[in-house]
Amino acid sequence: MLPTLNGRLQTRIFMLVVFGGIITFLITPVLPDGAPGVPGFDGTFYRITYVILATVLVLGILWELLYHLIQQFRWEKDWPTMFGLITILNEGALVWLLLELGLVPGMPDGFYDYDLPSSFFWAFFVDFTVIWIVIWLWTNGPMRVPLVKWRFFGGRIV
Repeated sequence: MLPTLNGRLQTRIFMLVVFGGIITFLITPVLPDGAPGVPGFDGTFYRITYVILATVLVLGILWELLYHLIQQFRWEKDWPTMFGLITILNEGALVWLLLELGLVPGMPDGFYDYDLPSSFFWAFFVDFTVIWIVIWLWTNGPMRVPLVKWRFFGGRIV
């Protein structure tokens, strides 16, 4: 199967909303929450993790457009599977940079008033990495069995 741009976009949105949403709900309570006295880290951690997930979703759509452009220069117009895994580096780094620069909208009041503690980096790192790896493993393995239509129709969900 050669996923189409439309199929990759649909798959990314579906997987981040469904799997990302479920994993974020389950993993947020066990993430290191940084400094409890800092506004934005006390009881609003779910909001923070879901805003970051939404940021990953929006930026992911833009990344897919860029990846599609780059793929046009490749002979088979597709990525090797490993490229899909290592894009965690550039996508995660961009989201973290935007957090550091205070450019992620929707964060709780006072979130950007302090420097982000190093424990928040580890919370981000664990959350982002777990979601990424679960989604990558699912789409490159078990998803192809029950969703035969997805597999043979360019990765389209609908």
